[in-house]
Amino acid sequence: MATMVETGTGAVDALTAAAGADAVLTDAATRDFFAHDVYSTGRQPLAVLRPATVEQLARGVAAATGQGLAIVPRGGGMSYTGGYIYSDGDFVLVDTSALDAIIAINPVDMTVTVEAGCTWAKLHDTLKPMGLRCPSWGTLSGLRAAVGGGMSQNGTFWGARNGSVVDSALSFDVVLADGRIVSTGSDFFRPFGPDLTGLFAADTGAFGVKARVTLRLVREATAFAYGSFSLPDHAGLLGSMSEIAREGLAAESFAFDPYLQSQRMKRDSLAKDAKSLLNMMKSQGSAWKALKEGAKVVTAGRSFLKDVPFSLHTIAEGRHQGAVDAEMAEIGKIIAAYGGTAIENSIPKILRANPFPPPNSMLGPDGERWVPVHGFLPHSRLVEAWERIEALYAENAEAMTRLDVNAGAMLAAVSRSACLIEPVFFWPDAMNPLHRAAVEPDHLKKLKGFPEGPEARALVAELRAGIIAIFRSLEATHLQIARTYPLKASLDPAAWDILSALKRAVDPKGLMNPGSLGLE
Repeated sequence: MATMVETGTGAVDALTAAAGADAVLTDAATRDFFAHDVYSTGRQPLAVLRPATVEQLARGVAAATGQGLAIVPRGGGMSYTGGYIYSDGDFVLVDTSALDAIIAINPVDMTVTVEAGCTWAKLHDTLKPMGLRCPSWGTLSGLRAAVGGGMSQNGTFWGARNGSVVDSALSFDVVLADGRIVSTGSDFFRPFGPDLTGLFAADTGAFGVKARVTLRLVREATAFAYGSFSLPDHAGLLGSMSEIAREGLAAESFAFDPYLQSQRMKRDSLAKDAKSLLNMMKSQGSAWKALKEGAKVVTAGRSFLKDVPFSLHTIAEGRHQGAVDAEMAEIGKIIAAYGGTAIENSIPKILRANPFPPPNSMLGPDGERWVPVHGFLPHSRLVEAWERIEALYAENAEAMTRLDVNAGAMLAAVSRSACLIEPVFFWPDAMNPLHRAAVEPDHLKKLKGFPEGPEARALVAELRAGIIAIFRSLEATHLQIARTYPLKASLDPAAWDILSALKRAVDPKGLMNPGSLGLE
């Protein structure tokens, strides 16, 4: 349990003296903003620590905990599981956004070291001219999502064939609750002895604040093939996705259910998004191919999704065009065996050329609130999970219709062993300050918006809890565990004892993000 003392102006003064006035924010608007994530609202922090250097971060953390204040770390803020939402007392929120330097790129040893606040988009844009990237190189929210947040929360999308983003990590510099800076391992090979990097990975800030991250690099692919397919039902979709993953044919393989596809069709057409279209055309390698592929996208728009039950989108990549074309041909054969057919491949082409779009999709087409819930499952349990989730919706159909709560799903293959099922909910409810700050202003102006919807919000919470229970019964694993997913109930008791002992060792007063992972 966190050890608290009475705090207030004196504690903030001590923090300011240690970290510097330029690094400590106490105005009401800032404190209110940092009380929200994409889904939840918590207590306002007593102050926000925004350090410009790692040393300033360490001094600030030591000063805050020395005053009995809890520390709550925040990366890019794209979380929806309460990772930086705290309500049990006074605390200092650490905003790492100013720690965004790319410290060293080593193309000889194939590593890169960044400060924790560096976004995935900034890292990608810096490495791309060098023909380099990380094996797993970020999430779709990477325009704002930070590398340090990814290492703490974990995440997946780009490079999912190689696993999740923490699989790209070699070592961390972590600021512990007492201000010590701990380096977790070698800067070129993992692990060196017991895997300390792994112990601090995916901790959602329970063990310390990520300050610096060293990541593996790989050569960027130079040849690509894209495929999009219509599948008749969930069994065909999940069966084909699993087979493609087992064979390792696609760098990325992701899918949408009918409802989420309908939401995409309500948004502006891909063909109307000039910047995305131009980037896609530039990525084609030749002027003729750029014109040809651009014309295909403009002609198709999004109408090709109109009568598609489930859509699966795949990207094969490598060093030689003939090889990736052959992989895509094999993917087509697998799809056909499950009753699927090829459709226009605009979505993977556009997305690969624009890997980190603005986070406008954190709201629905009319400004509805949006929140996901997810689970990773082995291939053998995917169909059962899907059907049980659909049964949950059927049981709650009357309430969902009455309150205009709608559900869709994204699915994705991650490594050869598992797939992600990510149900997403849309419901009429008021935006919070994070939405208004993150969504592009021009897009925000187009949204109708809604008043507070407490009854619909409560139903969404109930449905999310039901889905988490279904995933738990099937022994699913999760990213972004934070304060949402049941880690203790999912672990062997002896393993939980080890985690608890580690928590006591690195945070004996229980002041580092108390409650995250279910640890106090």
